[in-house]
Amino acid sequence: MSNQTGAQVEFGWFIPTNGDGRYIGVKPEREPSQQYFVEVAQAAEEAGYEFALIPAGGECWDGWIVGSWVASATKKLKPLIAMRPGLITPVLAARMASTLDRMSGGRALINVVTGHYPADLKATGDPLHGSHDERYERTKEFLEVVKGVWQQPESGAEDFNYAGQYYEVEGGVSKPVPLQQPHPPLYFGGSSEAGKRVAAETADVYLMWTEPLDWIEGQIAEMETYLAELREKKGIDRKLRYGIRAQVVVRETEEEAWAAAWNILSKADPEQLKSKEKLHSKTDALNQKRQMDLFSGSKEQNYVIGPNLWSGLSAIRGGGAVTFVGTPEQVSDRLIEFVEAGVTSFILSGYPHLEEARISGELLLPLVKQKLAARGIHT
Repeated sequence: MSNQTGAQVEFGWFIPTNGDGRYIGVKPEREPSQQYFVEVAQAAEEAGYEFALIPAGGECWDGWIVGSWVASATKKLKPLIAMRPGLITPVLAARMASTLDRMSGGRALINVVTGHYPADLKATGDPLHGSHDERYERTKEFLEVVKGVWQQPESGAEDFNYAGQYYEVEGGVSKPVPLQQPHPPLYFGGSSEAGKRVAAETADVYLMWTEPLDWIEGQIAEMETYLAELREKKGIDRKLRYGIRAQVVVRETEEEAWAAAWNILSKADPEQLKSKEKLHSKTDALNQKRQMDLFSGSKEQNYVIGPNLWSGLSAIRGGGAVTFVGTPEQVSDRLIEFVEAGVTSFILSGYPHLEEARISGELLLPLVKQKLAARGIHT
């Protein structure tokens, strides 16, 4: 019993490591703290979420430490933590991930983050901050090294050697070996052709920021063409799972849901809205540009971009700002539509993250899992 991809459907939540609250565009009401991260993680686990994304970026607390902390305070929740090629060496990243995998009992998930705002990359010392496609070339080498040292004990070789354009490794080793075999799952985002081609060769889950259903179907179709090319030209037969990142506002009535969604923006300064739009326009990340195209093109429709799909938060926050808004029945139906399109991994979040984990865990997750089970799809 499975969907058309043969993969189980999974649901993840989000740990707000740069602060949290009911509103965006203002100072967070809740400062980041280890106690709050644990509270959100435990609420997500109790709600029925299987994993939690730990964000990366200059304003966020370090994801590896936060992820380790919340893994130690939960029983089943899997931390999804960013590896950032160019900001850490691949062998060290492999050791960190396999150590976390061992210490958490096989719960480590890895999010491969190649890009961000060029200013952020420059601030962290990435020499390729202005070279979009070259960063993906480096990421491919980075992951070849990571996988190489993870699999080195199985190969029977005494050490791992690699000579590429960006990395040269002699005698590389990763101890301990990961508990999950062949390795912890690799999640990978990037909407450009360069990003998608590297994802096709290296990733386990290709992540997209939520867009209208036909846009997502188009991205999945494009990825499948790259997988077909790999089979035809290199004899490499790979399969990908597909995931989306979204916000969610679910309430008993549609009126309550839309009021709660608009309330998130109610404290934002109009001038800040404009400045954020300008900031997002400076990125060289194609997925962010796609998000802003949706936002700009839907102003006259109150930022509604599809049934129960809202782009309003893109004015303030970057990343996966598109929001599912509606009743449990409506939002669960929308999620099912994405599953039928090929999506099997959902990373959701809401403001504030503690309360919205509990609300969605009560109203949404049981219903969508029930609907999936009725279709013979495992969660």
